[in-house]
Amino acid sequence: MVLKFNNVEKRLSDSLVFPAFNLHIVGTKVTAIYSSLNVRNTILQMLTKEIPVVIGEISIDNIDLSKVNLSEIGFSFLSEGLYERLTVEEHLRLYSVLYSTTESIPSILREVHLEKKRKIRVKKLSYSEQKRISFAKLLIQNPELYIFEEPDQNVDFETQRIFILIIERLRNEGKSVLILTSNLESAITIANRVFKLDENGLQEIQMASESEKEESKDRPSDEIPQEEIQPVRFEKIPTKVNEKIVLFDPPEIAYIESNDGQTFLHIKGEEFPTTFTLNELEKRLQHFGFFRCHRSYIVNLQKVREVITWTRNSYSLILDDDEKSSIPLSKSKMGELKAMLGLK
Repeated sequence: MVLKFNNVEKRLSDSLVFPAFNLHIVGTKVTAIYSSLNVRNTILQMLTKEIPVVIGEISIDNIDLSKVNLSEIGFSFLSEGLYERLTVEEHLRLYSVLYSTTESIPSILREVHLEKKRKIRVKKLSYSEQKRISFAKLLIQNPELYIFEEPDQNVDFETQRIFILIIERLRNEGKSVLILTSNLESAITIANRVFKLDENGLQEIQMASESEKEESKDRPSDEIPQEEIQPVRFEKIPTKVNEKIVLFDPPEIAYIESNDGQTFLHIKGEEFPTTFTLNELEKRLQHFGFFRCHRSYIVNLQKVREVITWTRNSYSLILDDDEKSSIPLSKSKMGELKAMLGLK
């Protein structure tokens, strides 16, 4: 099954939620869209037909979404109502009747690690265990297209691992999977393709798996095309998330911190480790407007909203982000910053 977004755009009054974008979701490759809550809710409302697609078209197997029966799509929402008085097994049998399937309930109970709690009422389960019931519901439904909203938000480690295994199974079966999330690390960990969608449009986040990296490293030099070994200026900053290398554009980075010998990139409230030292990153990012404000910090001056003086020797930089992050500014760097800003 192929889910297509063709020139889909959304505006609310005079405000642009996201500009027109194109995206195709097909089997074998899991796709994630990393976005804000507002963008995510808008996409979900379009997919569930709560709001119409006014600009552009969403289609499934080349059939307009408005003509598609939503029961053919498997939805997993962040908040789902469950029948608390039913046991786990009763819940799954109810879904089996609703979707008229012959999927093995004992097998699915084992897959979501609830076989030992099959006789327990839902209201006595933890939040993470209840989340697994929603995963089990989709496995019973067994659609060709799966759409997950924040599937691993606030769940325990075991549930995260179960979800990753379920996604691997769906990928191997050639199912189409779309994940909508505000957690970039989660998106990178689970999906093959990760896109960021905001008011600037849809941009793919570049990733390379460790296996691809090793294959490139082990390839004989005489097999490498000449253009691949030409020296180039590489502007992106690499960081590693599980087994994937993620490349960030410098303007995405709010600030960089060194802690106990490890350097971290801070991006939209999340931190990502990098192998570069602060000294290396200072040289690499200086021409992008980054400033070494403290021996342990580099800040993107484009993200700075305020410079606060606490005492004669104590200063902070307040960033223009959701967290209003506060970054220390050393006394020795205060004069340098004033000179850069043209202040006396």
